[in-house]
Amino acid sequence: MEIQQILAICIFLLVMAAIITEKINRCVAALGGALLMIILNILPLESGISHIDFNTIGVLVGMMLVVAVVKNSGLFEYIAIWTAKKSNGDPWKIMVCFVIITAALSAVLDNVTTVLLIGPTTIVITQILKINPVPFLITQIIASNIGGTSTLIGDPPNIMIGSAANLSFTDFLFNLGPIVLILLGVIIICFKFLFAKGLVVDDLSKSRILDLDENKAIKDKNLLIKSIVVLFFILIGFMFHNVIQLDSCIVALTGATVMLLIGKQDVEEILASIEWSTIAFFIGLFVVVGGLEEVGIIHKLATVLISATKGHMILTMLIVLWLSAIISSFLDNIPFVATLIPLILTMSAEGVNVMPLWWATSLGACLGGNGTLIGASANVVLASVGQKHGFPISFKEYFKYGFPIMILSIVLSTVYLLIKFA
Repeated sequence: MEIQQILAICIFLLVMAAIITEKINRCVAALGGALLMIILNILPLESGISHIDFNTIGVLVGMMLVVAVVKNSGLFEYIAIWTAKKSNGDPWKIMVCFVIITAALSAVLDNVTTVLLIGPTTIVITQILKINPVPFLITQIIASNIGGTSTLIGDPPNIMIGSAANLSFTDFLFNLGPIVLILLGVIIICFKFLFAKGLVVDDLSKSRILDLDENKAIKDKNLLIKSIVVLFFILIGFMFHNVIQLDSCIVALTGATVMLLIGKQDVEEILASIEWSTIAFFIGLFVVVGGLEEVGIIHKLATVLISATKGHMILTMLIVLWLSAIISSFLDNIPFVATLIPLILTMSAEGVNVMPLWWATSLGACLGGNGTLIGASANVVLASVGQKHGFPISFKEYFKYGFPIMILSIVLSTVYLLIKFA
């Protein structure tokens, strides 16, 4: 093994160790790793930049901008209060409705943004009902990762996969939508057995929910109308971006620009609300993985995988699915998918039909994120929302619900993929 290959592996492992242990901020770890790759001449600066997937970056920035403007209309608070009232203050019905809303919003926004919007509102409503919000937050973490699996923009790994494999919004919806709907029904049944008995409230608390006025949540009616119209056109753009021959990042950034133009919000404030640390993390990570690709490590791994499975597609697909799920439970799924994408592209170049592998990667990485509290960005974000409001979710408490549900969802996904491709 050449010295540059050894250096590239060491840098990658150091970055991963820093991300897993959280001893160093993940953004700093990724950017530091990227700079080391360039400083040690593992890959030149121009080559490093070429490995950055600007389509993924553009979709993330565009959707963050759109949501930052839409949030100011009060749309999401309105949906939450309206839902609680339609459930007549029944905590089990509220939980089910919030699970469905979280899954649906995670499909059309991204799951991190969704939990940031739904989490605080959930805590307010559960405090009125005088019940513990932690079970609600746990169910929303799980629902956000399942809902985000179904579309191109729902979960960052899907954005990355879609960009690398040139898959459209409708490709994701038609191929993964059916299993996501099945999983959503199954987890609601699981939640019934796990949480329903503990959700008991008195009539006075229920009446307080019914006294809430959802219309007061609307801060700007004109902005609300504009937001709904622009969101509709963004979704249409995502669904038909292949037909109109526009990259998904152009759709997202165009929608964001229109929202900034007609929303009449403080542009500086909206720009400041973007999670720039997440964007920088992605950029650094793309360069680090690009270093592995540049020195031939990814090609070697692809060759090993093809040799081990003797090119048997179904076996390779199942290995990718379960490996993605287990690893993504304990690692943030983004670095793992960033490593796996060039591996699958290399296998494609070797003449392997890799389409089943893209869907296995998406299902494994997105659903695997439900396994532990650190499995996906949405998990960490919603846990921090709970902590901030005085309702911490421990790793152990989440694990006893999340990991079994994750295994169940991967078993069902295995059956689905075998029916689809075997």
